[in-house]
Amino acid sequence: MERVELERIWAKEPVEKHILEKMEELRKEGKMVPDVSLLKRPSMIQGIKEAGVINTGVLDEVGKHIRVGMTTQEIDDIVAEYTKAHGAICAPLNYEGYPKSVCTSINEVVCHGIPSRLRKLHDGDIINVDCTTILNGYYADASRMFYVGNVSEERKRLVEETKHCLEIGIEAAKPYNTVGDIGYAISQYAHKKGYSVVRELGGHGVGTDFHEDPFVAHIGKKGKGMVLVPGMVITIEPMINAGKAAVVIDPYDDWTISTRDGKDSAQWEHTILITENGNEILTD
Repeated sequence: MERVELERIWAKEPVEKHILEKMEELRKEGKMVPDVSLLKRPSMIQGIKEAGVINTGVLDEVGKHIRVGMTTQEIDDIVAEYTKAHGAICAPLNYEGYPKSVCTSINEVVCHGIPSRLRKLHDGDIINVDCTTILNGYYADASRMFYVGNVSEERKRLVEETKHCLEIGIEAAKPYNTVGDIGYAISQYAHKKGYSVVRELGGHGVGTDFHEDPFVAHIGKKGKGMVLVPGMVITIEPMINAGKAAVVIDPYDDWTISTRDGKDSAQWEHTILITENGNEILTD
């Protein structure tokens, strides 16, 4: 979204006085508070919500078609066609040179798997489909895991525990908590269950751009990092590994990130709004 349009909205819809006063109080205490430009105003929140409806619909549509033998390019086609039919844009396409409309990450691939006509889904695979939608200049971002055919109990457990990590992270994303509280909650649970947490990648601010501040790590310390203020919109998207946390990037496509030890990884993601009473999931 153009800066001039944002400034028009900011002027028309200022941040409420009591929120600004609370932010100043926290700043004086030495806390890291967000710039007011990161606080989404009512009309902006509505725009993100509308993008979220389409983003959710895309993933629902993918879920109807996931099957053994389909290619990841077929998934990309579904995402592209559904998004276009609903008047929206696939944010990943051509983003920093990314060649497809969605990310499809299978088994040991942590994220940024590139759809291909050569990669078919096999019985027993798990796949993450990560979709970001732009509607009228507003972004919504979410990902889901899907089972392909008959999946092992070990893989099912990884997928379900990763989803629980997301839920725990969302629970920690309360107004005037910190980004560190989210990472702490997720990592404590994941480690207790015998899994590792990817450190190099994380969630982020989102709404009027694909990636905004703050970076939302899924490893953290209580009370550390940026304060979560009502009006902030962020993604929480834990990447949980069955083995060690180390990852590698494919040297040929410079996008696909996989576990270094070749063990499975899973990820779930939602876009959430920090509210005065808690938070709201915008991609549910």
